[in-house]
Formats: sequence, C-alpha cells, structure tokens
Amino acid sequence: MNKTNAKEYLNEIVTVSIDRPLGSKHPKHEIIYKANYGFVPNTKSADGEELDAYVLGVEKPLKEFTGRCIAIIHRLDDDDDKLVVVPEDVEFSDNQILEMTNFVEKYFKPVILRK
Repeated sequence: MNKTNAKEYLNEIVTVSIDRPLGSKHPKHEIIYKANYGFVPNTKSADGEELDAYVLGVEKPLKEFTGRCIAIIHRLDDDDDKLVVVPEDVEFSDNQILEMTNFVEKYFKPVILRK
C-alpha cells in the first residue's frame, strides 16, 4: 500500500509501526503518549515524512499493530494528517477520538474526516 493521500486509507486495513508506545515520552516535548502512536511504513505524507497514525482501543504498549482506519485527524493549522486505526469491530465517535488524542492534538486545530 503506497498511497500518498491519507483519505485513501479510510476503512482500509493498515499496519502501523509503533515508535511512540502508550506511556512513552515524546523525544523533544513534555508529552506522555496516552495512546500508541506510529507510522505506516513505506508511505509519504504532505510533510514529507511517513504517514502518522494513532492506534486507539488498545490499552497496552505495542510495537506493531494491524487494524482498520476509521478516521483521519486533519489539522487545519498543520500539513500533517493522522490516521486513526482501531481493532476490527471497534468504533469511536468523533468526540471520543478527539478526547483520546487531545494529549497531542490540543496544540493544533484538529477536525475528524470520514468517508
């Protein structure tokens, strides 16, 4: 899967490589990750880096996760969309997603995109 547009991943099964597991500290900022966070290998997002993803609905630190992309967090003030990946048959509302990712997204102006 070498898609470049985050929207192409909506409702798709995606494998995320976790480089910031649940409970870890951001390498440059005073942020503790309250969700697993990583990237989709071999992709490129608008910021030139690999496409980032939050893994929600899993309450233990992970190294890798394969799940379904249920939404995209689009930042109105930053060119860096984030996939929202969850276990199969798990759903979260837009408000729940924003609540669970607020530990980082509070620094931006995020909106939730879905199909």
